[in-house]
Amino acid sequence: MKNFTFVIIDDNPKNRLKTKATAESFQNLTFLAMADNYEDGIDIVLEYHPDVIFLEIDPQEEESNLSLAFINELHRYLSVIPKIIVTTTNDALCLQSYKYGVFDYLINPIETKELRKSIFRLDKESSNSTSSTVSSKVSSPSIIVPDVAKVESTVIETEITPIELVTVEVQEKVVETNESHISSEEINDVEETELIDDKIDISEEVASEPKENNTTFEIKGGKDKPLIICVKSYGDYRYIDAKDICYLQADNNSTDIHLNTGEMITAFKTLKHFEGVLSYPFVRIHNSYILNIDYVSRIHTGNAVCHIKNTTTKLPFSKSYKENIDAIITSIASGNYLEI
Repeated sequence: MKNFTFVIIDDNPKNRLKTKATAESFQNLTFLAMADNYEDGIDIVLEYHPDVIFLEIDPQEEESNLSLAFINELHRYLSVIPKIIVTTTNDALCLQSYKYGVFDYLINPIETKELRKSIFRLDKESSNSTSSTVSSKVSSPSIIVPDVAKVESTVIETEITPIELVTVEVQEKVVETNESHISSEEINDVEETELIDDKIDISEEVASEPKENNTTFEIKGGKDKPLIICVKSYGDYRYIDAKDICYLQADNNSTDIHLNTGEMITAFKTLKHFEGVLSYPFVRIHNSYILNIDYVSRIHTGNAVCHIKNTTTKLPFSKSYKENIDAIITSIASGNYLEI
């Protein structure tokens, strides 16, 4: 089965995490990015060029501007539109969606069995388009239909079939081509010999000249590499692997970044700024905290706290972010998970 990349565009954080977890349970689906509004959604599509877009068209917040008009906007920039899988809680928009050429329509929260059907259809359609492209490139042999009367007279007089006539003509052409090819090769050999002699003289001159140091350093793109955060301050560049961050804590107009080593680094950006630039697995759980859910060891909904792995740290979460906590629980449960 062919591999496909995907992005998620949905203003509901719980649905985003659920869709991501469900899609990533299939080995041939690779997550690239997610966005919660129209503008950021267009940006990640143009940046990552995904094969599939999971798109919410009936958002909770009108400010996100998510709708079927998103598809029209893609046509302004792309000649080939990714496959659009609409994900929404409103099944009344199904018919209208197919008028926009969407590939499939799934109801949130997405069920694994329904997504599996979509993936198999997608793979089948991709295989069919590939095979049709290959077949169109293979030219069919031309068939020459000779005059019937002439063929019959030729068979009677010489007992040579039309196929043999064609074969004789082809062989004669091949012989002529080979002869001309041999003669051209002899000419080329003479020319190449002269060129080699000239190159020997030139190479001896170059060898006697001093060599310059032309060492260059090639900078390669790092989209496939893990995210690195740079905390910059007056020429001091501090590089942090995002996977090493346990949580971020607001401190007035700055943010304290807490690492899994126990170290704390201060960045002169607000927590709101980090909420806007960081995506999964970083989730806002409180006005003062953003949590990396990979470091959650315990969630106590009664006491409204999250425990951090291998530490005694407990982070509070507020009622206004209770939906994000539910999404974290769902995301963890959708992985390799055993509940006792």
